[in-house]
Amino acid sequence: MTAGPKLELRHSQSLVMTQQLQQSIKLLQCNALELRAFVDQELEQNPFLSQDEQENPENTIEREEGSESNDEPREADFEGDENFSDEVPASQQWEDTGDDSAAIETDYLRHDQSIVSHSAGYDADEDTRDVEDNPSQGISLREHLLTQLHVQITDPAMRLIGAHLIDMVDESGYIKEDLQPLADLLGAELPDIEEVLLQLQTFDPPGVCARNLKECLSLQLKDKNHLDPAMVTMLDHLNLLADRKFDELQKRCAVDKEDLRDMIAEVRELNPKPGLGFSHEVVQAIEPDIFVRRLPDGNWHIELNMANFPKVMVNKRYYKKVTSSTRNVKDKQYLAEQFGSANWLVRALEQRAQTMLKVGGELIKQQDAFFRLGVRYLKPMTLKTIAAETGYHESTISRVTNGKYLLCPRGTFELKYFFTSALQRIEGGGEDVSSESVKHYIEELVSKETPDNVLSDDDIVEKLKIRNITVARRTVAKYREALNIPSSPKRKRMKVNDF
Repeated sequence: MTAGPKLELRHSQSLVMTQQLQQSIKLLQCNALELRAFVDQELEQNPFLSQDEQENPENTIEREEGSESNDEPREADFEGDENFSDEVPASQQWEDTGDDSAAIETDYLRHDQSIVSHSAGYDADEDTRDVEDNPSQGISLREHLLTQLHVQITDPAMRLIGAHLIDMVDESGYIKEDLQPLADLLGAELPDIEEVLLQLQTFDPPGVCARNLKECLSLQLKDKNHLDPAMVTMLDHLNLLADRKFDELQKRCAVDKEDLRDMIAEVRELNPKPGLGFSHEVVQAIEPDIFVRRLPDGNWHIELNMANFPKVMVNKRYYKKVTSSTRNVKDKQYLAEQFGSANWLVRALEQRAQTMLKVGGELIKQQDAFFRLGVRYLKPMTLKTIAAETGYHESTISRVTNGKYLLCPRGTFELKYFFTSALQRIEGGGEDVSSESVKHYIEELVSKETPDNVLSDDDIVEKLKIRNITVARRTVAKYREALNIPSSPKRKRMKVNDF
């Protein structure tokens, strides 16, 4: 006999994600800008929320590791610490020199629209032209090109094509998109599109509207009337310049060594990104969420940057006044919901601050050696390590550290920077070492190379073994590539053929 239908009662437990719980999780993972935007929206929508005008006199929430001192943070506390002057890499120094010429050079002379530049190169900070010589002051590249378009091209159809082409120009001044879709969109012939493009390429600044690096440099040399056959040949073989194969490049250009040197110097004086001199959307600077400074007794002082933690308060007096004069049931229900939402937001912001402070404090404790001695002492650490010490779930630690930044005497770091994988040391060699520390060792070894002693990846493996670090050759190659360090043959050519 088959059993018939029947009713059964079963008890089970499940986690219900309420709206407020979901918002609390979202609030925890918000960065500073997202948090401000969220709070501003709540202030606009909720009548019982208001901005707290009574600011913390020190504008911080503080926590100290091993000390009860409540000294105010001073800018001098982050500068000039003699204990940090030797170990800190230049890229992590506290002071911002504002010199981006190295970044420009790195991206400048490299094969396939980017050749490695050795020494000289265009540097916006060293541009000595007068303000009158630079029409980009206060205007965008698009505005500058449109102004020239209306003067140089009078035909309405051609002007329309030119306006669409200008909209395709990126921040560097290049047009990298295919022109055929534009021809299909406008119902124009591709030769007409290319004809207008040739006219745009005569606009200021020289090199604008190029489709690749070679064309950009050619336009600038043509503007100077220096685009001779030898220079054309050099631009056709930029890869040889990138690899520093000067002898082969000299043969192809059919010039002597002195002429080749002058040609290379002239190319390096060109601007590979002519559009960067114009105003663009301003990139928001990183604002640290946590301040860390060292106290005279050697302990660490940890503070939350309250500029990134909006202070809001619940206006209870206004709530009582409004509810006392309200008789409608739906209106009272709405007011109660808004009042509860306001209370929740205040508690959620406080909880977020305390969670970040606790996680930040444990992170400082775990990475004490890094802050005292430098990157080579960065310990391998996982989310599980911090979760076990703080009592939070690993997902909570992940949300707290994602997109949040810490400012210390060694520079500004994203909190996730301190979570690195571990590499085992040779047996009996001590604790495991962080992958970031290994990268630092590789960078240090390469920086000390000479033309007669360029280290291969296998040599680096042996050097690391001396430091009781065991690592595979492929791992060294992976870290070297992550640091943008060329292979040993290329590094040797760079040193031997250095002009």
